[in-house]
Amino acid sequence: MKTEPAAPYWRLSGFYLFYFASIGVLVPYWPLYLKSLGFTPSAIGELMAVIMATKVVAPNVWGWVADHTGKRMLIVRGGSLLAFLCFAGVFFGQQYWWLAMVMAAFSFFWNATLPQFEATTFTHLGQDTHRYSSIRLWGSIGFVVAVALLGMALENQEPEILPVVLVSLFIAIWLMSLIVPERAAGHLRLDKESIFKVMRRPDVLALIIVVFLMQASHGPFYTFYSIYLEEHGYSKTLIGWLWALGVIAEIGVFMIMHHLIPRFGLRRLLMFSLLVAAVRWVLLGEYVESMGMMLFVQVCHAATFGIFHAVAIQYFHIHFTGMHQGRGQALYSSMSFGAGGALGALLGGYAWTSLGAGVTYNIAALLAVLALLISWRFIHAPHASEAIT
Repeated sequence: MKTEPAAPYWRLSGFYLFYFASIGVLVPYWPLYLKSLGFTPSAIGELMAVIMATKVVAPNVWGWVADHTGKRMLIVRGGSLLAFLCFAGVFFGQQYWWLAMVMAAFSFFWNATLPQFEATTFTHLGQDTHRYSSIRLWGSIGFVVAVALLGMALENQEPEILPVVLVSLFIAIWLMSLIVPERAAGHLRLDKESIFKVMRRPDVLALIIVVFLMQASHGPFYTFYSIYLEEHGYSKTLIGWLWALGVIAEIGVFMIMHHLIPRFGLRRLLMFSLLVAAVRWVLLGEYVESMGMMLFVQVCHAATFGIFHAVAIQYFHIHFTGMHQGRGQALYSSMSFGAGGALGALLGGYAWTSLGAGVTYNIAALLAVLALLISWRFIHAPHASEAIT
């Protein structure tokens, strides 16, 4: 049965396209821009950690507001506009503390928009949730196009073009948010069990720790991967295509997850992704000179992000139900991409300076191994009736 009214496919897809295109510029290339300004690896790690740290607070604050008002698109539009205005502050100063304040203000609003837009997308889809991947796919396409084209552009242009590119994308995100209609799901009743009681369950607490550790292990990758490859003689064009390869692999696994989950189960896939992450970071730290190994390392992104994210988001969907669902997804975002990513970037910057790249990636691998052991001991396979395919 089709939903009424039909979901605005291209308007939803357009928002994802520009939002993830901005990530395709910000994550791989912003550290290169900061390096061009003369910042040390420690300072770069701190400034990137600021962007991620706001995810600890922003999704939960705006998620609570959205759950109690139902005005998700109002939050998305306002957050997109304020994110653009705050980011424009990069044109008015390049000092460390100024950029730290600009990044904090910008990312507080920018990080608030995606969780609420995801909720809006599912509301528009209604019973047709299977169409989500065909909409979200355009986000991955936006990332691939942005990271590849900008990599080629930076061969002939200085990193100073990055603020202009990012501002243009943030304006496009805001404009796309204006044409996506609001469609509230209505006010859901509060579950009898408090959200804090759910979080204290051993398997849920273990899940929160695992997603935190997994993203912490990704911190040195997201912050220093481009710098690391550039220092070993890789061209900016090649760096861009290596980033794109990872996301292409991610797209591929997203397209078959509905087959993998029934066959292998959430728990096995979770542990597999954590094992691959540990191997990936060791290989990245030890074999950066090998082009073949770097290609394999990026293909591993299919497991370390694609499989892990698909499994984790379903585990949170199972454990956090009713009105807790929105804040459950916000908790996943804040504890993984927020707190975990921020700590990984921050400590990765310090380790990079004092211990070197190889040791830093080996530490990242140990974090993934720790998450694997916690998963094996405390996280159980959900009942067949709970699993989402």
